[in-house]
Amino acid sequence: MAVEDDDSAALAPANRACPVELPVHMAALPGGKRVPILKTVLTSACERNCYYCAFRAGRDFRRHTFKPEQMAEAFHTLWQAGVVEGLFLSSGVAGGGVRTQDQLLDTAAILREKYAFRGYLHLKLMPGAQEAQVERALQLADRLSVNLEAPTSAALARLAPQKILMEELLAPLQRVEQLRASLSPSFGWNQHMPSSTTQFVVTPDGASDSDLLRASEHLIRRLRLTRVYYAGFSPIRGTPLENNPPENPWRVHRLYQASFLLRDYGFQAEDFPLTPSGALPLNTDPKQAWALRHLAESPLELNRADYHQLLRVPGIGPQRARALIAARRRHRLVQPEDLRALGIPIERAAPFILLAGRRPTHQPRLFW
Repeated sequence: MAVEDDDSAALAPANRACPVELPVHMAALPGGKRVPILKTVLTSACERNCYYCAFRAGRDFRRHTFKPEQMAEAFHTLWQAGVVEGLFLSSGVAGGGVRTQDQLLDTAAILREKYAFRGYLHLKLMPGAQEAQVERALQLADRLSVNLEAPTSAALARLAPQKILMEELLAPLQRVEQLRASLSPSFGWNQHMPSSTTQFVVTPDGASDSDLLRASEHLIRRLRLTRVYYAGFSPIRGTPLENNPPENPWRVHRLYQASFLLRDYGFQAEDFPLTPSGALPLNTDPKQAWALRHLAESPLELNRADYHQLLRVPGIGPQRARALIAARRRHRLVQPEDLRALGIPIERAAPFILLAGRRPTHQPRLFW
């Protein structure tokens, strides 16, 4: 089961097994159903000093720590009560990444073996996780993730100077893909290899969209990441960046749009029109920007275009492209109504297409 996490959260009340409230997030299944996921950490203590993080070493706030048995029991109690259906478990780094990873793996093993939990489990891989630990995680989790935080070593140094991009963060993700490629799916949990994801922190003075998208493309193509997340920076009191401005949410939105085009539509990072500073335009979505540059003066004939060409047309995604190809086997596409019958929004597609050699008539859009 693959789920996509979002940022909406409630608090599960404290109980005998868990003396503190824990955050429950709603996550989306591929079919659109939303399910409650406990998203928490084994410990909020951390020896790293990441400049943006609420858990950073030296920040003055009350910390909480669970032993693996305590966390497993707390989750099991919530699961039995129907409060949650899955677990996303991370941790601050306490006693080194290897020791912390062992604690996460112990928690997962207790859930799977003692409590026979067979639902969704997302585990974080800690900085510097060893190869044997990555292998064990594959046998326990439905999803594994490492937060790379930044696409280059220079950008990472400005956010988290104690982290090492290649050796500590990227290496565990690479190991996940090496194992998925070399082992039978039966090696993984429940006869399936887990998916993998990462997250970048997006800051106004950090890595450019160009760098973020090039890194995202590499991770999606070479390491087969299911998704790249982009966390817009928000200043936290008591951190070195508390006086820095928050990131524009529209920038984060455009990065997500571009990331989905990389993953699902065959786009490459170099395809996206960028500003001279390497930023995606905020006033139009990336696919629209590409089409305005490449298809506005040379529209695409939908009766002859192949699947990958169709995916470049605004308003046409994978499902609609397949439906269009099936429909034109039955009859030639001539009228805008032929597209409307397929669920294609003619107002979005019309400026970039031909139907039987003619541009379809449409009402121009005021906004893209």
